[in-house]
Amino acid sequence: ARRRLQAVQRRIDALSAGGLQQAQVKAVNDVAYQNLRPAMAEEMRAVFDRPTTYILRSPWVQPATDARLYALVAPRDTRGGGVDPQKILDAQVWGGRRGDKRSEVALKRAGILPAGYQTAIPDVPFPGSEDGHGNLRGAFLVQLISYFQAFSEQGHKANMSPKGYQRVHRGTKKQIGRRYFVAYGKLRGGARWTAKGENDVRASNLAPGIWAVAGRSGADIRPVVMFVKAGRYTPRFDMNKVAARAQLDEQLARRMRYRIRQAAGV
Repeated sequence: ARRRLQAVQRRIDALSAGGLQQAQVKAVNDVAYQNLRPAMAEEMRAVFDRPTTYILRSPWVQPATDARLYALVAPRDTRGGGVDPQKILDAQVWGGRRGDKRSEVALKRAGILPAGYQTAIPDVPFPGSEDGHGNLRGAFLVQLISYFQAFSEQGHKANMSPKGYQRVHRGTKKQIGRRYFVAYGKLRGGARWTAKGENDVRASNLAPGIWAVAGRSGADIRPVVMFVKAGRYTPRFDMNKVAARAQLDEQLARRMRYRIRQAAGV
């Protein structure tokens, strides 16, 4: 009996010497990494339309420590230089205006997308333009800006050369020939025309956006990117649902029991 009491006393001493606090820190971090972060990604898949891998992987854990007995799980820019996922998700959690995508920032900087407008991909995306998540492919966006000679002075070498125009207009085995033009309709004061030349197209009767004349006939006019009023969201991403999905209370209690037994050597 004495040995048993001594063993129990040793376990109590281990817990009183900081073991209980360490158990709490480990339990909180267990739940943050194993339950809460995956639950956030699952909720994104459930409420968003084709979320990108960048957004799904954005929840980041700042683990609990001895000095801070709670963990933080929040979106974070994991690749650098992109649009902060926190800003993207704020509109989904609280509602309000959607932040500009990187492609929209680039098109505004190039003077193509008007202020107060954002872009929308047509229901039938133009061949090679879309990344599968409702966004413009990076290489395709570069081609558009280069085509319109809209790179800044510092990047003027990226603007399309005469040979580049010929390649785009002619097409390749993987890409149909096309000629891009921008239609603003009444956004910028009346009718606008494309550059003079073969297959000129009247743009004033088209919805605002970037369009393409595909093929050689000049009769196949397809939308590439549409200009729309900046979107506003109603709240969709609910952290209460995330907590329920993660079963936070139950999981934390379970991990606390496990970590306390571990600290006590049971």
